[in-house]
Amino acid sequence: MNGPHLDFEKPIYELEKRISDLKELAGREGEDPLDNLELSREIKSLEEKLDKLAQDIYSKLSRWQRVQLARHPRRPCALDFIFLMTTEFVELHGDRYFADDKAIVGGFAKMDGKPVLVVGQQKGKDTKQKLFRNFGMPHPEGYRKALRLMQLASRFGKPVVVLVDTPGAFPGIGAEERGQAEAIARNLREMTRLRVPIIINIIGEGASGGALGIGVGDKVFMLENAWYSVISPEGCAAILWRDAAKAPEAAEALKLSAPDLMRLKIIDKIIPEPGGGAHRDPQKQAEILKGEILSAVNELEELSPEELIQKRIGKFRVMGEYLEREME
Repeated sequence: MNGPHLDFEKPIYELEKRISDLKELAGREGEDPLDNLELSREIKSLEEKLDKLAQDIYSKLSRWQRVQLARHPRRPCALDFIFLMTTEFVELHGDRYFADDKAIVGGFAKMDGKPVLVVGQQKGKDTKQKLFRNFGMPHPEGYRKALRLMQLASRFGKPVVVLVDTPGAFPGIGAEERGQAEAIARNLREMTRLRVPIIINIIGEGASGGALGIGVGDKVFMLENAWYSVISPEGCAAILWRDAAKAPEAAEALKLSAPDLMRLKIIDKIIPEPGGGAHRDPQKQAEILKGEILSAVNELEELSPEELIQKRIGKFRVMGEYLEREME
């Protein structure tokens, strides 16, 4: 597989390159049939070795390695999932107050024929796209745009599908002047009141209030190699140790991986990633995620709007509960 890869993926990519070279050699015209037979055996042996190697590496990932996978340059972004999972997507723009934030995308679409509203944080792939999308860090107008679209969906009785992928809300002076904290706080309140099903999907990075600003829903799904935390590992390391290089240690302490959050009952389901990560097969990943979303929507549509709201409020109200024991 071509393209950039992470350090711990290097053995896999080297083996894939070797298999690719052998297949190219075996496909040449005029080769001795016996040589091709030997090459075929060698290729089969290497493919079996590759499967075992990939399974071994990806089954033992540390929390920091999962953070790296969530940031993989080839990992599918919100628009990738939108175009892979839906048809007839019509993007809507602007917050009707200030501007159209390019870090938030949203619009109506059909998912296997079912009309839905999709909202997501879009990072971009190359440098030009990342600058255009502000690296997926929304301004307050982005959160206001997202809320406007979700309220529109509620008015028309259409389910809301949210794709979370951000390193955090934009911390610039202009964003603060325009009410960044108020915009996020308003979204938290208003999303609890929406009268339609809301399915939250953490597809990559889920950092701080920037993620939570569009993260209140009836179901919270998380891709296997995504992360979700009150702060990034680098930010945590800079505060605790005054050294961002200690991010791997911070990632372990933050317990930000999908299995951690499942144990803490912050998320409802871990969505498996195919063959070592979403970046290795975006099409298959989109199919898996779409199936889970549609199943959840069908389940939630059985509830009345009042039941949806009460269950949603109750779900988030119990998060963070703990027991204290007095020291003897």
